[in-house]
Amino acid sequence: MSSHEFYMETALRNAQAMKGQTDPNPLVGAVIVNDNRIIGIGAHLRAGEPHAEIHAIRMAGEKARGGTIYVTLEPCSHYGRTGPCALAIVEAGIRKVVIASLDPNPLVAGNGVKILQDSGIEVEIGVLREESERMNEVFNKFIVEKIPFVTLKAGITMDGKIAAYTHDSKWITSAEARLDVHKIRNENMAILVGVNTVIKDDPELTARIPNGRNPIRVIMDSKLSIPLESKVIADQKAETWIFTSQNFSEDKRNVLENLGMKVFVTTGMTSVDPKEVLQILGENLVSSLMIEGGGSINAAFLQNKLVDKAVIYMAPKLIGGKDAATFFEGTGIDKMASAIELGDIEVSKIGKDFKFTGYPVYSE
Repeated sequence: MSSHEFYMETALRNAQAMKGQTDPNPLVGAVIVNDNRIIGIGAHLRAGEPHAEIHAIRMAGEKARGGTIYVTLEPCSHYGRTGPCALAIVEAGIRKVVIASLDPNPLVAGNGVKILQDSGIEVEIGVLREESERMNEVFNKFIVEKIPFVTLKAGITMDGKIAAYTHDSKWITSAEARLDVHKIRNENMAILVGVNTVIKDDPELTARIPNGRNPIRVIMDSKLSIPLESKVIADQKAETWIFTSQNFSEDKRNVLENLGMKVFVTTGMTSVDPKEVLQILGENLVSSLMIEGGGSINAAFLQNKLVDKAVIYMAPKLIGGKDAATFFEGTGIDKMASAIELGDIEVSKIGKDFKFTGYPVYSE
């Protein structure tokens, strides 16, 4: 590992530690080095607060002059809730800027680098670029497409089942795997299920970890058939947003809204289009969405090529039975050549289970 990679790795680790609390902003870390010593470290903590570069510059003080700053994302060049970091770097007298990846935000998109270079600062781009881009996969999609990055999570048996034929599903995976799921919930702004999951399982859909945040609970419910006594309605532990079709009860809508729920009426006459759900979530600045639905909801998103990432926990168990639910239902794929593959697969063992993380590769 070169010295550039060492310092950038330090910046990446600091940025990654803030996962789940900066959205819809990106994860950014910065390290300032002078005379081969780290003199300033910073990470972006929360939207609206100072960026990583500012924290690092404040820590370094006058020692920043003549130094090198390593930053995981191109310094911003525009005025938002905070000032441009590129100008702050110039004013701090920093001699060189090493950047992992450029900012896909159209408001930045190379302008930060231009400000630095026009001020006579040496700029190097691309150190640990892939690591930086993967870390900010949520931001990189949202800032360009204006819809959430979608992660599909499923807990399955080795024969692909998510419940017995009696609908019993507690518990397929181990306690260790379920704790890992809560960590992923904490990292996402919203979590989505269908109303059938609410009716059958009555889940809380919260992140039960110390100091964790609860995601917005999103329910697809075409007829507003959600029970008023369900936990997502009654417990008030997190916001609940319900997406329904034109085929809904106005009286039920009024009751739900009086209970504090948000009800979005979509354009579908009898069903809710997942594409429209993502569009509305994006308009409400929800940048990341975790799907924990049943087979029908999973199929709706997968067959519409809306899933960006899949996290599948496989338990060493067999259920069998053609009537036992699988995690990917719907019509299914007609030919093996059209099967959805997972690319960039990572496999790890959690408790007794195996965790597969990958990115769907959709055929044309």
